[in-house]
Amino acid sequence: MNTIVSKITSLSVYGMGGLLILSSLLWLTGCQNTSNRSSIKEVKATVATAIPTPATTVPPPQLITKVNNARRVVALTSLSADITNRLSPTRLVGITGSTLLEKNPAFSKLPRVAEGRTPPNLEKIVALKPDLVIGAAGMHDGVLAQLQNSGIPTLATKVDRWEALSELTKTLASSLQADSAPLLKSYQGYFKPKPTKTASTLILASDQPLLAPNSKSWAGDLLTQFGVKNVIADLQGKSQFAGYLTLSPEKVVTIDPDVIILINAPGTDIAKVKANPLFKNLKATKNNRVYVFDYYGLVNPGSVTAIDRATKQLRQIYR
Repeated sequence: MNTIVSKITSLSVYGMGGLLILSSLLWLTGCQNTSNRSSIKEVKATVATAIPTPATTVPPPQLITKVNNARRVVALTSLSADITNRLSPTRLVGITGSTLLEKNPAFSKLPRVAEGRTPPNLEKIVALKPDLVIGAAGMHDGVLAQLQNSGIPTLATKVDRWEALSELTKTLASSLQADSAPLLKSYQGYFKPKPTKTASTLILASDQPLLAPNSKSWAGDLLTQFGVKNVIADLQGKSQFAGYLTLSPEKVVTIDPDVIILINAPGTDIAKVKANPLFKNLKATKNNRVYVFDYYGLVNPGSVTAIDRATKQLRQIYR
C-alpha cells in the first residue's frame, strides 16, 4: 500500500471514561478475567484484567488537527465501534474482535483487526486504507504511534466519566460529519426518571481483594449521575487502580450499606461470592438488596448497548 502523504493527525479525547484502558488494557474492549483465586498473586492478576484505570481530572477533547468527513474508520475498541456505527454505519471498515459486538448483525461482515488480548494487527489495519483509526489511550499507544508515523489520522479515547462519553460522541460526529444530537439525547434518557428513592450503595468490583469504586471512576460517576449515595465516593486509599479502593472486611461491616452491587466479571463465580460469610449479617443481605451487574456497562463502559442495559438495571433498583 502506498504511504499516505497527508498530515499526521492525532486526536486525544479525555474526560470520563478511562478504560478505557487501563494498565492491563482491559479497560476497554473486552479484556477478560480469570476465575483462579488460589493465591494472592493470582488474585492480583485477575483484578488487573478486570478493573479499568481511569484518569483523574482531565480537560475536554482537544483536537490537534481536525479530521473532516472520515470515510474509512477502523475502531480498536468496542465502544468506539458501537458509537461510530450509530452515527454513520457505512464508515466502519474494520473493528476489534469483541463479545460485545459479535452478536450484532451490524458488525458481522466487518474485518477483525484484533482478537481478545492479541495486539491489533498493523498490516491488517493499513490494508484497509483507513482515514481514521480509533484506539484506547494507554492500551493502543504503540499502534497509534506507528499509524501516525505512516500519516494515518488517529483518535485516542479515554472514557472514565459520563461527560467523556458525550465528548467522545461529539468528537466522532464531527470527524464523520454526522449528527450527534439523536445519540446524545438518548444518553440523557438513561437517567430518566430520576430515582425517587435512594439508598447508600457499595459496588464491589472484586471480592478478593475487596475493590470498590469511588467517585473518580466510571462506575462511581454513574452513581453520581443517578443521585445515588456511593458510600465511598469521597474516600481515598491505597490501590494500584485509580478510582478504586481496597477495603478491609471490617470496613465493609462498618459501612453496612443499604444496597450492595456485585460485578459479574468474566470468570467470576457469583454464587461463591454471594456465599461469602462477610455479607451474611449486612443490611443489604437481610433485606434482599444484593444485586449482580455485568462487568460491561457498569465497571467498563464496553458499548452503548451495555451502558443502556446497566442504567436500566440501576433504575429498577432505585425506582
